[in-house]
Amino acid sequence: MDCAIATLFWHRKKQLIKIISNLKYFPKKMNPLDEYRIKDTKPRLGERWPHGGGRSWIGGDKITTTYDLVEQMFYLYVRVVKARDLPTNAVTGGCDPYVEVKLGNYKGKTQRFEKKTSPEWNQVFAFSKDKIQSSIVEIFVREKEMVGRDDYLGRVDFDLNEVPTRLPPDSPLAPQWYRLEERRRAPESRLRGEVMLAVWIGSQADEAFPEAWHSDAAAVHGDGVFSVRSKVYVSPKLWYLRVNVIEAQDVEAAEAAPVFVKGQVGNQVCKTKLFPNRTANPVWNEDLLFVIAEPFEEALVLTVESKVGPTRDEVVGRMSIPMHVLERRMDHRPVHSRWFNLDRLGTERKFSTRVHLRACLEGGYHVLDESTLYISDQRPTARQLWKQPIGIVEVGILSANALLPMKARGTTDAYCVAKYGHKWVRTRTIVESFSPTWNEQYTWEVYDPCTLLTLAVFDNCHLSGRDSRIGKVRIRLSTLETDKIYTHSYPLLVLHPSGLKKMGELQLAFRFTCISLTQMIYLYSRPLLPKTHYIQAFTISQLDKLRYEAMNIVASRLGRAEPPLRKEVVEYMLDVESHMWSMRRSKANFFRIASFFSGLVGTGRWVRQVCEWKNPITTVLVHVLLCILVCYPELVLPTGFLYMFFMAVWNLRLRDSQPPHVDTKMSWAEGVHPDELDEEFDTFPTSRPQDVVRMRYDRLRSVAGRIQSVVGDMATQGERFLALLSWRDPRATTIFLLFCLCAAVVLFVTPFKIVTLLLGLFLLRHPRFRSKMPCAPSSFFRRLPARADTML
Repeated sequence: MDCAIATLFWHRKKQLIKIISNLKYFPKKMNPLDEYRIKDTKPRLGERWPHGGGRSWIGGDKITTTYDLVEQMFYLYVRVVKARDLPTNAVTGGCDPYVEVKLGNYKGKTQRFEKKTSPEWNQVFAFSKDKIQSSIVEIFVREKEMVGRDDYLGRVDFDLNEVPTRLPPDSPLAPQWYRLEERRRAPESRLRGEVMLAVWIGSQADEAFPEAWHSDAAAVHGDGVFSVRSKVYVSPKLWYLRVNVIEAQDVEAAEAAPVFVKGQVGNQVCKTKLFPNRTANPVWNEDLLFVIAEPFEEALVLTVESKVGPTRDEVVGRMSIPMHVLERRMDHRPVHSRWFNLDRLGTERKFSTRVHLRACLEGGYHVLDESTLYISDQRPTARQLWKQPIGIVEVGILSANALLPMKARGTTDAYCVAKYGHKWVRTRTIVESFSPTWNEQYTWEVYDPCTLLTLAVFDNCHLSGRDSRIGKVRIRLSTLETDKIYTHSYPLLVLHPSGLKKMGELQLAFRFTCISLTQMIYLYSRPLLPKTHYIQAFTISQLDKLRYEAMNIVASRLGRAEPPLRKEVVEYMLDVESHMWSMRRSKANFFRIASFFSGLVGTGRWVRQVCEWKNPITTVLVHVLLCILVCYPELVLPTGFLYMFFMAVWNLRLRDSQPPHVDTKMSWAEGVHPDELDEEFDTFPTSRPQDVVRMRYDRLRSVAGRIQSVVGDMATQGERFLALLSWRDPRATTIFLLFCLCAAVVLFVTPFKIVTLLLGLFLLRHPRFRSKMPCAPSSFFRRLPARADTML
């Protein structure tokens, strides 16, 4: 019996192992870092839906639309156009109508007009199929509530089973006039006006979707219900304003007071250097740089001022130049200079002060409002210099999962923002949901593949505070394969003062389509920015200042849109705080450099092992390769390039199939010290106590001291190399000159192959022929003088 059982178990072993592995009582051990990684998803995108089928909304087959990167969602659309012949109020003699659309527990209201019997609203309401709790949609025409009056003027009801379905590319449904019914539907009910309506069933591909009031995006705030719709924004067109201050004439400043020119555009202020008051015609020849946006709202204000005291400046003259009179140049060609008269201020002056300027709007530059590391556009300002797009990128913002509560009452009202180039998009706000579903698709034209698409999720504060960050995702287009649909769930990671926290996951579907492969390959040989950036380059300090001003302008203009894109959202998308000091980032960058040199260190370690005969077989093979390359030197370069070719082919199998995302280990976000986090989130200037600031300053001095030592050692090695021929040590230079002379004679009479072979055999000599003492060349180099002994 025991033998029979053992035999049966042996034959059924594979099936038992499979059954046990599928049991939920034996879960697999999960790596704690897996929650920070990208996950593959398989959403039911548009291209996977079956074609044809019935058009019934409830229980019918889904129909393919042009939105092939999102899951199709059905909505009941109600378009309220206008009304006519509404009854007037017997008390006031007027009518203050508005329309209320009710479907189950969801209500949407139009704007209320005062004293209008024929109002026009032209507003669309959208109710999601998944949240409908009634089969009847009711449209009420109401008036401003008054005591003792009926609660509505009239109503129109629709049965959902009779509502038509209209999906693109069907033609739009024309609105119709419907007579209003009274509250009591008796046969003798008299008619009380008409309302023009259109009711249909459609998807998010409908043209009415972006501007519609959505039931899943409505929230109660203040006195009523409002909805934050999806919105497409366009960044303002930015220009660099260059004002070359050449000179001035007849400047009557205070005695012995230096003068300077100050330029101001809005909140931007630039000043020239002080010119000593030795003549009435000072000369500066300096550039003042500003960032301005179309439409131009501010003028250029220039003042000539004299420095009469440490904190006191006296205005000599002032003038204002409108932007539309300035010349716009597309390249680096010089601009014609002009003389401008300054308005006299204060006391009467003998002569009119003039200033000589060369001012223009620079159209050949790309105005940087984001870091070049995360740049999404490189086109110059002037549209005449734009090239044709080389592709398009399509993004389907599907949904988010497992979001954390962001408000004190334990809710989250999430929306997603995406930016690429000049185009910003914002999804609708899904209220009180930890797993919001958007299913909105957007498209951008691509002019350069080496750019990044940025997406971020925020919690809507509904005008009562700042929108909270939930997480950010960056997608570099050059890492994507063309015409491939990527469907992934990205973890939303945010660094808080308490440490790294996963705020949820964002599900995306995106595709990069190439229009011209030849043009895209050609772009890899072109400069990243327009050529004006290299012909007339800005300094690092100028670029930082101009980028800061550009970000402020973009945030200000987008904050005035409706609905506004708040300042904290724009700053988070543009990485305003990326330049701030952080011990965590400093350590991460240090280890990035160490990781880069680790390959060279590994190669050097392998060469040392070969030279020390750790593996005799490998060393013998290296001897054979050395002899072949010395005898046939024409094989050196082909062998090197062929080696790199096979290395690239070998690494192809190791290529990650997923786009890159945040690496928490490389960012040093997992094991960061709490005090370092507190320092990173500190305000500027600091708001911490004096003892904490002293401790951090001492720590910074310690870290900077180690960096200073490393930099000093590198400088010492370079100075020793230069000292070989500088005669700082006459004896060392004489020895090196004699060595060079002897080496020149030996290399002249000895074939180069023999020299190379002997040198290679010497380096690969057996350890028994080696000494543990430093070699003569190394000792000689270390004895060379450096300039470190001349430092204080």
